[in-house]
Amino acid sequence: MSRIGKLPITVPKGVTVTIDGNVVRVKGPKGELSHTLPAGISISRTDETLNLTRASDESNHKSLHGLSRSLVANMVEGVTQGYRKQLEITGVGYKAEVRPYGLQLALGFSHSIEYRAPAGIKLTAPQPTSIVIDGSDKALVGQVAAELRGLRPPEPYKGKGIRYAGEQIRRKAGKAGGK
Repeated sequence: MSRIGKLPITVPKGVTVTIDGNVVRVKGPKGELSHTLPAGISISRTDETLNLTRASDESNHKSLHGLSRSLVANMVEGVTQGYRKQLEITGVGYKAEVRPYGLQLALGFSHSIEYRAPAGIKLTAPQPTSIVIDGSDKALVGQVAAELRGLRPPEPYKGKGIRYAGEQIRRKAGKAGGK
């Protein structure tokens, strides 16, 4: 039995879970998410808990059991509390400004970069050198953070670029020549 897959998921008050065959829809104060369970994984609801079971002990069913449980639990947590990622911008003249469509970034290129936020994602810049990404879908919040970081990843010599909050950049020594 999967140690993660057999754990029940508690559904807090204010969250409605709709099960329609293999499709699970979770609706809460922060939004609505849906996920299609793979074949061989079934979900059942008893009072305020959800339980996932697998059809057999085949290896693919075992591996999908814990994954499916984690995805549904992340959906429940996302519609109640939401997810947040923070990015830091380092570099002279590097900054982020909030626009109605998303963000406008100045990252040392000859042009500014316009990043359009996907639906369900809220981008804020409390300071010009920090970006906060909020949303109910954990995977989408992580994907947006990775795309923003990929626009100008931190370089190892001066550390300029976009990094996750608290991320340690491995620094290299520069040239040792010419005094």
